[in-house]
Amino acid sequence: MRRLLAYRDARLLLAGQMLSLFGDRAMFLVLGIWVKALTGSNAAAVLVFFAYTAPALGAPLAGLLVDRVRRRPLMITTDLVIGASMFLLLLVHSRDQVWLIYMVALLYGCADLAFGSAQSALLTVLLPGDLLGEANAAFQTVRQGMRLIAPLAGAALYAAFGGGTVAVIDAATFACSAFCLWRLRTPEPAPAPQRANFRREVSAGLRHIRQTLPLRQIVLAVGVALLVIGFGETLLFAVIDQGLHRPPSFFGVIGAAQGVGAVAGGLTAAALLRRLGDGRLVGAGLLLFALGDGLLVISVTSVVLGGIALAGVGLSWAVVGFGTAIQRRSPAELQGRVASAADLLAGTPQTISIAAGAALSTLLDFRLLLLLMSGVIAVCAGYLLTRRTFQPGAAAAGLPTVALAEAP
Repeated sequence: MRRLLAYRDARLLLAGQMLSLFGDRAMFLVLGIWVKALTGSNAAAVLVFFAYTAPALGAPLAGLLVDRVRRRPLMITTDLVIGASMFLLLLVHSRDQVWLIYMVALLYGCADLAFGSAQSALLTVLLPGDLLGEANAAFQTVRQGMRLIAPLAGAALYAAFGGGTVAVIDAATFACSAFCLWRLRTPEPAPAPQRANFRREVSAGLRHIRQTLPLRQIVLAVGVALLVIGFGETLLFAVIDQGLHRPPSFFGVIGAAQGVGAVAGGLTAAALLRRLGDGRLVGAGLLLFALGDGLLVISVTSVVLGGIALAGVGLSWAVVGFGTAIQRRSPAELQGRVASAADLLAGTPQTISIAAGAALSTLLDFRLLLLLMSGVIAVCAGYLLTRRTFQPGAAAAGLPTVALAEAP
């Protein structure tokens, strides 16, 4: 971390994102609360999440945009546009203006697609390859830390001053992020020219993942794991209600325990990445996540909190390993498209599993579903941990150690 913070531009980017993430986490919770307060409908509040995630289907187009323009100006523009959109929320006063909240959530989703891929690509320009793991771990630590404090701050501000105040604060954090990006000094190379037809350009990220054995193995394992990880969105409520016999408000304690574990995972991920390599770190993270979720079948509060914290550690390890693998194993001109394609391949199974988990929870005992979820994730972890593809030295250099012809 000391080496990372020695880079002026890394400090600026991290500071800007810390402020922006605080505003994002606070505002996103408030959007759902606001819709619930105006409509009295849980379904209407859930539509905020749907509006936010719907743009994910356009991830390949966002990736192409990231690879066709300079990333820093794109990120600044994105910050300014989404920051300005916050002022639309000042017009929301009754149920008739709820559509403005949905519009802002939709813009949030579009902005996240472009900004996330652009940031991943920009880090490969700002930092040497051996510091990418530290950078990803630092951003993951900040992200999870904001999950602990920002929603509480957002809810308190909403209760005291209303949603408009939170929107103005969020707009200010976007402005700070844009200012920090504007102050970066590292020169960014010109984007590569278009070399093929539009369809081939858009699908280039998917092709690169398919043709690069280590990436293919990582994305495959994570995608399969996410086909069941989404069960947890429903099962956690069953653990709280049927297992621990606690009120729904106990979900806040569960979320805090996971957040503490995720912060601990972010703080340790970089050191483990150097020892294990990217693929094995993802595998270790999935294994820890599986063990943590398995503990949730034991209806003892301390065990459940320990299990959810353990899962949080594993989540951070997997996220850091996944992001670093994309950066190190992709050429500069494909960084945006590979990141977006990986997000699409991972996000789609998770969305499916959320719906499947809600349906299965009405038919099967939650403990059985938890064990099924843990078992599938553990198999995915074992798959990565037993591949000869990932050797610590080669992974640190960002190079595969076996021929692409090897069977996955």
